[in-house]
Amino acid sequence: MLLNSDPVNEDVGYLFLRIGAGGTMFWQHGWPKLMHFSERMDDFADPFGLGSAFSLILILFAEVLCAACVTLGIWTRAACVPLIIAMAVIVFMVKGDAGFAEKELAAVYLVMFATILFTGSGRFAINRISFN
Repeated sequence: MLLNSDPVNEDVGYLFLRIGAGGTMFWQHGWPKLMHFSERMDDFADPFGLGSAFSLILILFAEVLCAACVTLGIWTRAACVPLIIAMAVIVFMVKGDAGFAEKELAAVYLVMFATILFTGSGRFAINRISFN
């Protein structure tokens, strides 16, 4: 049976979750911000008063570097922490007063990255490759 409780099926599920969450975060959110950094640096959200440019650098760290690590399965759990923090800031601070429809995507990403944090990368990750 294809969908039994075989550990390989779980690892394929973790792989799909990592590629779905990390890949879409990188490609749809991080990369466009990186490519238009100079256009966004003056008016980017600054919920902590650190400055718009610094806030953009922090979110780029999460959405580009950490999302790429999650996608590839490199330091997966550690890479999820900045992504969880970033999504929590968006849900509860940046869009805190907005309706749920406004913050739904960030909330879904928050849940996906929290799930990856607790489950780990699974067997099909770069940091799990063994050359023995």
